[in-house]
Amino acid sequence: MVRDHLWAPWRGEYVERGACEADGTCFLCEAWMSKDDRHSRVVCRSASSFVILNIYPYNAGHIMVAPSAHTGNIEDLHGDALRDLMELVQQSVRALKRAYSPQGINIGMNLGRSAGAGLEDHIHFHLVPRWNGDTNFMPVLAETKVISEHLEKTYERLRKAFEEIGRESR
Repeated sequence: MVRDHLWAPWRGEYVERGACEADGTCFLCEAWMSKDDRHSRVVCRSASSFVILNIYPYNAGHIMVAPSAHTGNIEDLHGDALRDLMELVQQSVRALKRAYSPQGINIGMNLGRSAGAGLEDHIHFHLVPRWNGDTNFMPVLAETKVISEHLEKTYERLRKAFEEIGRESR
């Protein structure tokens, strides 16, 4: 059986340096502690969770929802922290629908390296908006994924959607 390989050289630096530093901090912890949401690409915060852009998106609007707690185990979240995380996932679906009008949304969490986690030590959900026909010939023939929107534009669209949803829920 011949197997094809998926090449993603842009992830090399990330894989080589690792997502978490020796002192236990990671890019998600740094984003949570950051005072500059635009620079850290945080589009929404709640009491104990936040939404951040994926800087290596599969589609425009690809976001991650993470708890502030640095843990690789979903079993470590309880009560208010778990509820807050799931409510922010739900709010993120609303924001993606408002900002992008997708025909579907993939929601997933990879727990452990063998399950595909690039960042094992800080759990997070991936939310990826999807449209009929959003996979075209480019990945198949040219081994290239075309993202039709700059991250700055994605940030603006989602930040606005979260703000509108927040105002409506008051």
